[in-house]
Amino acid sequence: MARAAITIDRLSKRYEIGGRARHDSLRDQIPALVKRAVSGRLHRSHTYTWALRDVSLEVEEGEVLGVIGRNGAGKTTLLKILSRITLPTSGEADVYGRLGSLLEVGTGFHPDLTGRENVYLNGAILGMRRAEIDRKFDEIAEFSGIEKFLDTPVKRFSSGMYVRLAFAVAAHLETDILIVDEVLAVGDHAFQQKCLGTMRAVAGSGRTVLFVSHNMPSVTTLCDRAILLDSGRVVADGVVEDVVHSYLRVGEVVDGVIPDTDRVVGTKEILFRRVGLLDMDGNRVGETLFGQPVRVRLAFEVLEPVRDAAFEVGISDAGGTRIVTATTLDRGGSPLSFDRGKWEIDVEVETALLPHEYQIDLAVHHWLDSKLTIDWVEGALTFRALDVGTDAADHYVRFSPRYSLSGVRGYVRPASRWGSPREAVE
Repeated sequence: MARAAITIDRLSKRYEIGGRARHDSLRDQIPALVKRAVSGRLHRSHTYTWALRDVSLEVEEGEVLGVIGRNGAGKTTLLKILSRITLPTSGEADVYGRLGSLLEVGTGFHPDLTGRENVYLNGAILGMRRAEIDRKFDEIAEFSGIEKFLDTPVKRFSSGMYVRLAFAVAAHLETDILIVDEVLAVGDHAFQQKCLGTMRAVAGSGRTVLFVSHNMPSVTTLCDRAILLDSGRVVADGVVEDVVHSYLRVGEVVDGVIPDTDRVVGTKEILFRRVGLLDMDGNRVGETLFGQPVRVRLAFEVLEPVRDAAFEVGISDAGGTRIVTATTLDRGGSPLSFDRGKWEIDVEVETALLPHEYQIDLAVHHWLDSKLTIDWVEGALTFRALDVGTDAADHYVRFSPRYSLSGVRGYVRPASRWGSPREAVE
């Protein structure tokens, strides 16, 4: 029977809302208390929010656990408690063995020290002897890809260079447990793939890995088990595919209303308010038939006049990989002009989606001058393409069970034109 690497018992973390800062250490609490007393705000009302609530969990040695959930679900708070960066309000979290964590860019780095010095500093913090770090140093430097900058103070590093070196240190030093947050999103695609490959190797060596990501394909590929956090509580725990499916259902905007918390970035002269999937008669639906174009209705509010708006609707798979993109500029379209007010626009995307779960991503951009994004929402609506064709005579639908529509690989059936067979001339 495998031994536990991490045990968590009724763990909770509460934060104060409205305070200028949180103070977890005595060193910070004393001057804060004096400052509040001088300003006459010693006795004031408190409002709190629970980032974690009664979380109980056990992670076995050698297990690769995915931690997923929407923004604000409590994922990073959980990892910070396990990494001893912050203290819990109640409950216990026990970690058995050396733990290395990569929670945000530059975690554990001293900005005035060089990259080389920070490698040794991080190793010492993790309890490594100098001889151990010496043995691993060349591997760390080569993996990071920034060997020629190792004698430069890290305060001069770009965010990508920070991540490269920080991950290289965390992955190559001999820790028993590795915790990795979404920080890998800062790196480029090639480096992300390199990191995922290293984490697979780390997991294969019997070390324990906790992996937080919004990239569902990476989670399902890397992890054996996953937990889903929602509002600070564990709402699903089990086989990774089942938990990912639960996550997608939690993230579904059933009524089409877009919360402000879901916006990624934007200058916000225009804000998306609702999105809906329509059938051919204009009725709101949650599913589409095979062979049927995807019709989407966008409702948005213009807060400031815009004269160069370009709208974008993307259809992505359940893991967030983009399948189809349509914009108002396609086929010679022009930027759109709007005065203040509430508006709607419909788009029909000519694509035949194979049976899967999909999500709709929305964006609107300035096009003529700044090229800045005005509003951007990922996963604004989740829907399913059914294993039912619009035409019962469609040969895809009439295949035998051995080659059913659901078994067809890929996501889209494109229009294709085939020539007549002809005898080959040798």
